[in-house]
Amino acid sequence: MVESIEPAVLAAVDGSPAALNAVRWAAREASLRHLPLRLVHVCTLPPAPSTAPGGGGLVESRLEQGHRWLGEAHGQARAAEPGIEIHTRLRTGAAAAALIEEAATARLAVLGSRGLGGFPGLLLGSVSSALAAHGPCPVVVVRDALPPERGPIVVGVDASTSSDAAIAFAFDTAGRRQAPLVALHTWTDMSLGETWSVLPIDVEYDEVAEDERRLLAERLAGWREKYPDVPLALRTVRDRPVRGLLAAARGAQLVVVGSRGRHAFDGMGLGSTSQALLHHCPCPVAVVR
Repeated sequence: MVESIEPAVLAAVDGSPAALNAVRWAAREASLRHLPLRLVHVCTLPPAPSTAPGGGGLVESRLEQGHRWLGEAHGQARAAEPGIEIHTRLRTGAAAAALIEEAATARLAVLGSRGLGGFPGLLLGSVSSALAAHGPCPVVVVRDALPPERGPIVVGVDASTSSDAAIAFAFDTAGRRQAPLVALHTWTDMSLGETWSVLPIDVEYDEVAEDERRLLAERLAGWREKYPDVPLALRTVRDRPVRGLLAAARGAQLVVVGSRGRHAFDGMGLGSTSQALLHHCPCPVAVVR
């Protein structure tokens, strides 16, 4: 179990380029949120090392490697944000389970899209996928290349309660980063899962488009009042959610989505839109439960 510690921004460390980018991204977020940065590496050890030939040496080697990766990550974080408080932690066990446990005391968890053990061409690792699906705090997945720091933040808006949490996170993050916010709602007669209502067969699309824009403006009116300094652009697109958000992600510094859409079943970890963005989005993706 993780002992009671102060809230922090959590960054997973595994020696991969994506993880180091995640550490630098997390360092800036820790600075903006006035929180410590907690760097965690989870070392998976071989079973029964004392009974296997050379097993003890393998354990020591893996632990030493973990400490080296933590030291490298600490240096990257310190170079990115010299003034933040940084803690390092080496754990053993199953990486996904340990990081989900660590995330219970974090305000935000940040990790690379895939670790050193990922197959070439694999866009999302199993640990990243598990933490995004089951992490108790917002989870940001960062790719091998860092995004532009001056791009907008994009948030996907539908009629779900998960979208409410994503909107709150997006406004707060945009305010801290002094970034413009794009609120995107997609609608289509072919997919009803992300729209406000079911469309009839003889629909007038111009009227529907106007209704969607009005409903989006109403949905975000209170947030505009709460964050008057955040430049907000409202965008409604007749398209599927994944395609609309991927198009909006070009040049963005972050895309924010809820973990599940309006019609997802209870107990599901991630909705199809969240999963697709984690696999294909060119910029970091924040999944907010």
